[in-house]
Amino acid sequence: MSQNKSHAPWSHIIGFLGSILLTLFAVWIALYTDLSTLAKIIVIFLFAFVQAGVQLFMFMHIREGKDGVTQAGHTIFAIFIAVVIVIGSYFVLEFGVHLPQHY
Repeated sequence: MSQNKSHAPWSHIIGFLGSILLTLFAVWIALYTDLSTLAKIIVIFLFAFVQAGVQLFMFMHIREGKDGVTQAGHTIFAIFIAVVIVIGSYFVLEFGVHLPQHY
């Protein structure tokens, strides 16, 4: 009844390296490419969502547990809240209402 388990946490190592690479790609896109600002923002947002997925699966063990439906529901709700906060914050910062100043 011996199990052949490796003592090295390979999923954690792969997830960590993937997160580092995604971060470095985002920095490279932001600093060293001639893309438009909108294209840079879109690419960085995509990298951020991919990195969040990598962290959920590699570090948060979203695939483990008896009741995967409940975990999936909570995860989908959390993703929805995160998307609303990020897009809402960007919208307010970019297109916020400029109120007249009263003296």
